[in-house]
Amino acid sequence: MRKPRDFDAELKTLEDKARTLKERKVKQLGELVIATGADALDVDSLVGGLLSLVEGGDAARKAEWRKRGAGFFRGGKGDAPPSAGGDQ
Repeated sequence: MRKPRDFDAELKTLEDKARTLKERKVKQLGELVIATGADALDVDSLVGGLLSLVEGGDAARKAEWRKRGAGFFRGGKGDAPPSAGGDQ
């Protein structure tokens, strides 16, 4: 006879995994904000810029941002604004 599945335990495991992934996503976003120097911006400016990106329908502009972002992750930090701390 087959052992019955413990759906509660499986659900708990999935919830734990989802929570871990969400925490990692938030942590990585914070690291990205710091790495790009965006932590020097005030919160209102940062949110305004992100909203503009999300709401904007200009495909060419988004493609340019995507290109700059890919360059940043490949090590071409020359496109990123300097950090306010001056500790480069």
